[in-house]
Amino acid sequence: MNFNTSILHSAPENENGSTMSPIYQVSAFAQGSAEKLEQVFNNKAPGFAYSRIGNPTVDAFEKRIAALEGGIGAIACSSGMAAVTMSLLNILQAGDEIIAGSGLFGGTIDLFRDLEAFGINTRFAETVTAENIKPLFTEHTRAVFTELIGNPKLDIVDLKSVSELCHSKGIPLIIDSTTATPYLIHPFEFGADIVVHSTSKYINGGGNSISGVIIDSGSFRFEAERYKGFKEYKKFGKFAYLAKLRNGLWRNTGACLSPFNAFMNMVGLETLGLRMERCCSNAQKLAEFLSTQDGVTVNYPGLPDNPYHELVQSQLGGRAGAILTLRAGSKERAFKLINSLQYAFSATNIGDVRTLVIHPSSTIYTHSSEAAQLSAGVYSDTIRVSVGIEDIEDLTADFAQAIERSR
Repeated sequence: MNFNTSILHSAPENENGSTMSPIYQVSAFAQGSAEKLEQVFNNKAPGFAYSRIGNPTVDAFEKRIAALEGGIGAIACSSGMAAVTMSLLNILQAGDEIIAGSGLFGGTIDLFRDLEAFGINTRFAETVTAENIKPLFTEHTRAVFTELIGNPKLDIVDLKSVSELCHSKGIPLIIDSTTATPYLIHPFEFGADIVVHSTSKYINGGGNSISGVIIDSGSFRFEAERYKGFKEYKKFGKFAYLAKLRNGLWRNTGACLSPFNAFMNMVGLETLGLRMERCCSNAQKLAEFLSTQDGVTVNYPGLPDNPYHELVQSQLGGRAGAILTLRAGSKERAFKLINSLQYAFSATNIGDVRTLVIHPSSTIYTHSSEAAQLSAGVYSDTIRVSVGIEDIEDLTADFAQAIERSR
């Protein structure tokens, strides 16, 4: 099946024949006997006991995402940041190190700073390339983490070369593919080991639910000599990562996804291909238009002069995603341009059906140093644009008048 067909027809079967998995909005599930509840609670029999550790609606969402990404399983979380946190802490302990790109979402950079209090340090590369990260590996390195398409730097990782280097060092590559989505690429096919999504964004698409998900390829073997916490999970084979996470930190920290939000994500998921096709097309056309306008500079990987244009063609099938950035010349002008837009909402989200704009330096990067902001491609005059599904003629006209009014 092709992409849109597979979304609609690879869903888990429902015994009652409903076309969508229903919402099991309950806290607990009764079993017929104490013996059966004991078996279910201890993962020795199929079933559900308590929604914090398992829920049929959430389970259906996890299975659909895992199938879409080509993974062996998935674990849904209460937010994208929870997913990023759980994906890493599942394999880390005090004294370990992460290698990461500088062009990360501001919240992820803040998380890495928080982890320092627990003895987990991060070595940052200006951009994640095999050449840049090779000198950063040490005996303490336990993971390489990066966004596939940086938000908002818009740098793109060459997955094949980076994953080959990681595997030669015996280290997993964890990819945040939120901005790419499964519509643009399946990272496992290029060597990634674990994929994370903030499903609040494009997968949901309607801006109505906070959530995240972790998908495991099952291809990386976490040897107990290096990853000591995996000793008792070795018996699970390729499912060791998921088994450890589901029975450990994810379960014990309560980072579960609510059934209602899982349902809303499944509603959005079914139109992901259609929305991404329109959003990517609009972003390409808007970027091309903005590149002709005086007084602003545009950054979009789909433009021919962009340093990542060739990688867009070879790795992303010619589609560069739905985010672009503008530089307006000054913070004051950036604010004036944002305030002059009629069809774009000033909001912190991305991946909505509506076009959204934000001034990153004063919002999502407000806790980052000036040096960290510059490394992430964030300047005082930067505007991030998450392009929606509006008619492109209306978007170009709106940005044209806003640029003119901000002069």
